[in-house]
Amino acid sequence: MRKALIPLLVVVAVAVYAGWHYSQGDSAAYELKLYGNVDIRQVSLAFTLSERVESVLVEEGESVEAGQIVARLDRQHLELQLARVKASMEAQRQQVEKLKNGSRPEEIAQAQAQYQGAQAELELAQNQLKRLQEVKRLTDGQGVSAQDLDNAQARLRAARAQVDGRAESLQLVRKGPRDEDIAAAQAQLATLQAEQALLEHQLRQSELVAPMAARVRARLLEPGDIASPQRPVLTLALNDPKWVRVYVSEPDLGYLKPGMKVAVYTDTFPDQPIAGQIGYISSVAEFTPKNVQTESLRTALVYEVRVRVTDSENRLRLGMPATVRVALEPDQQRARAGT
Repeated sequence: MRKALIPLLVVVAVAVYAGWHYSQGDSAAYELKLYGNVDIRQVSLAFTLSERVESVLVEEGESVEAGQIVARLDRQHLELQLARVKASMEAQRQQVEKLKNGSRPEEIAQAQAQYQGAQAELELAQNQLKRLQEVKRLTDGQGVSAQDLDNAQARLRAARAQVDGRAESLQLVRKGPRDEDIAAAQAQLATLQAEQALLEHQLRQSELVAPMAARVRARLLEPGDIASPQRPVLTLALNDPKWVRVYVSEPDLGYLKPGMKVAVYTDTFPDQPIAGQIGYISSVAEFTPKNVQTESLRTALVYEVRVRVTDSENRLRLGMPATVRVALEPDQQRARAGT
């Protein structure tokens, strides 16, 4: 009996091995497995101003939303500058209004009175010179000295000049400010307004804002540090988009097309696939990176493929190993199985 059972056991073992091998061949032909790592875009957030950091409002590992303030600079210097510019701008605005409104009636009346006073002084100087000249004539030059005549003539010339000056001043007051003066004052006001807008923009820039939903990877500066555009304060890992960077050998390259739906598996959630889509296929071959585990030799030439995933539950982390499974069409299955 034992000798009769041995051939039967051999036949059963061969049948079991053949069935297992056939099933494995069908599984390999049914889908294409690609191996790689999760790739997440990162953002280094830095202030555009050079100033002391006042506060950092998030810690490593925290989630941030788009528009959330994550850090602030010391704003005192900017606020003082802004207050000074606002005061200067208000004074300049009043100056512009004054020039536009022209001369007040009181200013015109004052200029008129000054002009009349200069005319009276001129008349007095003329009369005094006439009297001195008359005395000189009657006394045959003995009653008036030459110095007195010179002084009277000089006073007359000064009075005439004073009248001319007051007349021009009265005319200018009546005409009001020149258009060029008004334009210059308005330009100065516009300069101050632009300076105010710049300072207000810098005040907004003193608050560091998350550009989109992300997770804090690194906190690089602390309150008291001096920030600058060259020194990032935080490094963020964006929640979306996320990619899985995988590599495919040349014989399997023809099975992939941009836009194909795939399933992404990780060791952490082996039974919970994440939906993905092939987004990019490299046109240049390269050697397989050493950190990617494949079933072929590491030195084999492969092509990089990027698979974009929809990670709504935020399971994937930067650098996490992942397996991408691509379902093949029936004709592709037969081709891959060699039948």
